[in-house]
Amino acid sequence: MTIFIVLFIKMAQINDFMRSSQITIKDIARILGISPSTVSRALKDHPDINADTKRAVNELANKLKYQPNAVALSLKNSRSNTIGVIIPEIVHYFFSSVISGIEDVASQKGFTVIICQSNESFEREVANARTLLSHRVDGILVSISKETHSFDHLTNLQEGGIPLVFFDRIAPEIVADQVIINDMEASRNATRHMIETGRKRIAHFAGPQSLVIGRERLQGYLNALAESGLPVDNRLIVEADTYEKARNAVVEMLDSGIVPDGIFAVNDLTAIGAMQTIQKRGYKIPDDIAIVGFSDGRFSGITDPNLTSVDQHGYEMGTIAAEMLFRRILSGDTEYIPQVKVLNADLIARGSSVKE
Repeated sequence: MTIFIVLFIKMAQINDFMRSSQITIKDIARILGISPSTVSRALKDHPDINADTKRAVNELANKLKYQPNAVALSLKNSRSNTIGVIIPEIVHYFFSSVISGIEDVASQKGFTVIICQSNESFEREVANARTLLSHRVDGILVSISKETHSFDHLTNLQEGGIPLVFFDRIAPEIVADQVIINDMEASRNATRHMIETGRKRIAHFAGPQSLVIGRERLQGYLNALAESGLPVDNRLIVEADTYEKARNAVVEMLDSGIVPDGIFAVNDLTAIGAMQTIQKRGYKIPDDIAIVGFSDGRFSGITDPNLTSVDQHGYEMGTIAAEMLFRRILSGDTEYIPQVKVLNADLIARGSSVKE
């Protein structure tokens, strides 16, 4: 009986395995009726294993979504001198700044960095985690996607002995090291800045409320209004965290007769989308409407007028997050109290909110 006939007969057993949580080399060996060492060598394309066996092993491994066991590999090879980074989008200046900080620290430590981009997709983020696991990374730095509401893929990494450090966008359900900024206070200061320049109808273009940073920045805005005795107008609070959403939000507001005298945006691209649309509608910035963004990326210095923004100190966040991760990796200590590092963000006032 050939190995392919055995594989056909045991399809029911394969389906049972696919419903289990973790597939091992022993599982593959048991289904195919061969030794675990043969499976291991077939997966490594060892010349002593014949082509039919290699093909059967690899096809079954793919079907079962087999991933190498990180703990077993680490026991065998101590470290891979590689770390992983999962970010929502690399095109954002903030995240590229964080990566620069991470890579500088990693280079000093003699480690390689594998960068994965979720593109704000939960499924891509899960795939990213699997990819980094298969590459036997020694630790992972994570900023979660907008769609991420379940964290099993990250918990599984932790349980497999891989240290995690979250930066900017955290998973509050997971106990791990974090590097964040004082989002609520930074948003409060940004809103108060506009209030102090005479603005009384300030809109907030908010981020997704599923993310901690979205909730914190909204709360900072609300706190500033309350402290100044200004009423909350829910028509001035919209979820608009992209360039296009901001443009649409401005059009809808103005067409409805709702004209704010200030807009505090959750990020710079949103602020720029709002700014350009406002200008096309004939309003002057900051005379008629003041604009404040968040992240202080490169675009803030080339808009007309230049964009007032909150500096998130991305490079510093990246270096601190990397240092935290390497302390965990190099100490080998898996029993520790997680640390939370909160960085102060600074408001950089420019022509979009004050006359220069």
